[in-house]
Amino acid sequence: MGLLTSIKEFLFRPIEEGADSKGAKSSQHHEHKGFSIETQPLKEGSSFRVQGWIRKDGQEHHFIRADQSHSVDGGHELSLFKAKQCIDQMGESIFN
Repeated sequence: MGLLTSIKEFLFRPIEEGADSKGAKSSQHHEHKGFSIETQPLKEGSSFRVQGWIRKDGQEHHFIRADQSHSVDGGHELSLFKAKQCIDQMGESIFN
């Protein structure tokens, strides 16, 4: 494989969002104060951006934050922390 082919493959490779180190999508489910939380950090380069969903009684709130972690596990922890913080501060008004 030539240098130009390698560069082309690198530049046009698919971007995996919410992927773990093996490239598989990674989500975790949690409960907090009657709300269901799903965390799925977005892979951005070598970092994982905070992302998830908060659900209750058929309603859903999707969140993405600027916070990032260097590992998918750290991304899940930070996403869960942010979701719990939103629930604690806003309660059911998060869906308005």
